[in-house]
Amino acid sequence: MVKVLLFAQFQEAAGTESVDVDAVGQPVSHVKSVLKENYGLLDLDNATVAVNQEYTDMDTELKEGDTVAFIPPVSGG
Repeated sequence: MVKVLLFAQFQEAAGTESVDVDAVGQPVSHVKSVLKENYGLLDLDNATVAVNQEYTDMDTELKEGDTVAFIPPVSGG
């Protein structure tokens, strides 16, 4: 299993701060698809993604025990 952390509006929309997804051997894009389908998180296309606290891309293959974080865009001024 892979632990998925959700922040800000993603957390609010899903109603939880984390979920476990069976995605070992799959790319991060698979997790994104699962979250879109199961939790209606359609805004994930604009998120920054990290695996084990390192920024990465959607092609990164996941291993048992990995933690994936979807971080929404931040604006400020």
